Amino acid sequence: MNAGGQHEAPADAGRQAPDREAPDREAPDRRRTDQQSEFRFDGGATWQNLLGTRGQSFGPHPIERLGTVERLAAWLAHCELSPDLAPAEADLAKTLSLRDALSALALAVVDGRPPEPSVVARVVEFAAADPGPVRVALVQSVGGGEPALRRAAPADTTEALGRIARQALEQLTGPERHQLVSCAEHDCRWVFVDPTGRRRWCPSPSCASRGRVRALRARRRTDADRP
Repeated sequence: MNAGGQHEAPADAGRQAPDREAPDREAPDRRRTDQQSEFRFDGGATWQNLLGTRGQSFGPHPIERLGTVERLAAWLAHCELSPDLAPAEADLAKTLSLRDALSALALAVVDGRPPEPSVVARVVEFAAADPGPVRVALVQSVGGGEPALRRAAPADTTEALGRIARQALEQLTGPERHQLVSCAEHDCRWVFVDPTGRRRWCPSPSCASRGRVRALRARRRTDADRP
């Protein structure tokens, strides 16, 4: 109250309250996108992990994890297939072509139907780029441990893809083919190894989660329709 008996307004009455920081509603979406773009290395073999570089392949919005040459180089490095000659744009196109061919071939084997001859020929052509004989050497471990036996690095990406194609052909035509299954999710169908023969979904947690939720809803609808 001032000398005239009037109440004084608080000094900050004319100021606007500071805006509270709005919640970052896009953060969960960004995290989800980052998780989706992560490479998958739990398919069982390198050629199956190549299939895993494309998520939800048969859905309306496939997830491409090999979108750039840099991503391809990073994937090859993780697979210990970094070539002496760095990958180029043409190598990325070759990699995606091999991935498509391997996917078609693997699904034909898993489904028990004859593969398209053109698909077989394409994979065999890729495999021919893996020259012989195999060159191996003892390589010193990065951490200073005991030397480990390693195959010599591929000269270029074409040779690296040849190794992947040859690995796939050996598994898809050998006795291990009986342990291959495809994910039950219609938009995924990732081919992976299942020695138990009891798995319905691929190693991706999202596929199992979506499948279980859908099965639960179907059971509830069935229960609701019962008299």
